[in-house]
Amino acid sequence: MWKNDSMRKPLILKGARQTGKTWLMKKFGERSFDNTAYFNFDEQPELAQFFATTKDVKRILQNLILVCGQPILPQKTLIIFDEIQECNDALNSLKYFCENAPEYAVICAGSLLGVSMSRGKSFPVGKVNFLDIYPLSFLEFLQASNASLYKYVDSLVVIEPIPDIFFNQLMDQFKMYLICGGMPEAASDLLSTQNTERTEQILQDILDAYTLDFSKHSENKDIPRIGHIWNSIPSQLAKENKKFVYNLVKPGARAREYEDALLWLSHAGLIQRVFRNEKSTIPLSAYDDLTAFKIYLSDVGLLRRMAKVPPSTIVLTSSVLTEFKGALAENYILQSLLVQFQVTPRYWTSGNMAEVDFLLQKENNIIPVEVKSDENVRGKSLTFYNKQYAPALRLRYSLKNLKMDDGLLNIPLFLADKTAELIEKAR
Repeated sequence: MWKNDSMRKPLILKGARQTGKTWLMKKFGERSFDNTAYFNFDEQPELAQFFATTKDVKRILQNLILVCGQPILPQKTLIIFDEIQECNDALNSLKYFCENAPEYAVICAGSLLGVSMSRGKSFPVGKVNFLDIYPLSFLEFLQASNASLYKYVDSLVVIEPIPDIFFNQLMDQFKMYLICGGMPEAASDLLSTQNTERTEQILQDILDAYTLDFSKHSENKDIPRIGHIWNSIPSQLAKENKKFVYNLVKPGARAREYEDALLWLSHAGLIQRVFRNEKSTIPLSAYDDLTAFKIYLSDVGLLRRMAKVPPSTIVLTSSVLTEFKGALAENYILQSLLVQFQVTPRYWTSGNMAEVDFLLQKENNIIPVEVKSDENVRGKSLTFYNKQYAPALRLRYSLKNLKMDDGLLNIPLFLADKTAELIEKAR
């Protein structure tokens, strides 16, 4: 645990806006420390003066004590620096907390911290710990919505079909999750009120806040380009071939004109780029085609809202994802895999013959992944890939039941969060 680590450094939480970083820091302080000293550089910009005039941690702490009106004690007080990207001097001071005052527990976060770090300003390299914060997973949502059903899923120990009574309940819960996604406020409100109109407004407010960030925190030349890319995401994912196409951003657009805008969205944690892999061997990163990639949103609920897929479409149709040609399914699966595997998934194509949605690198194995949005699992891509590479295991996500058959592991979409565990069981 970070708190008791003898080599502890200041901890930075990284993640997109509205993923619950502030709540997590405050709750951690409440549960694990005698008291918390909370400082927000966006709400209290005058705090920056304390860090601009000195690098002496003792002097900085003396000033902070005056502001918060309580002692800041080593090991007993959690110091929280929120929206730290608004004060580069405070970000740089983490180096001196690490070197000269390691007995103090310091935790930080910022909605656009990744953007700040990418600008090349002074940063305490090697003097901080990082923790990535992702949207809520489906299983985290399920734990809050139906604790007994969550316990059943958590207790699965063998790969065998799930009884219909549980399967159908899980599908209902999964549909609810696709409506709100993993944004904590949207999920919490939907669970407490069951009011999808409120959920729609919460998600729209988050999307609007993201759009405002474009103009507030990016270079003037990049603002329209970021907006063009952002607005093109639903149409990019609606294509059968989801490779990113610049002409869908703006007619005549060129890659070199939009690279900085893509990087901004990536550093802000709003999109995830998945590159095409050319060789399907270890390590995946060595064989990336950097000119070919797909982009996904950080959260499936935000993608549903951005694409204007109504909640009723999710709830009332038996094939919940086909209205958006599998885009929601792929986005959801990627969202789940990113948390479970250290290596970012890639995708694979063989000319016009086949396309494998994702490639997973697990230890010394490459695992091809196919995502289906319903019970129709017919497709030639995994078969084509299998003939060429003969992987030890293939994965398919669909609405069919859990099953292992001749090296192919079929995982119901709602069990994606257990992929790493199911792979181990399959071996």
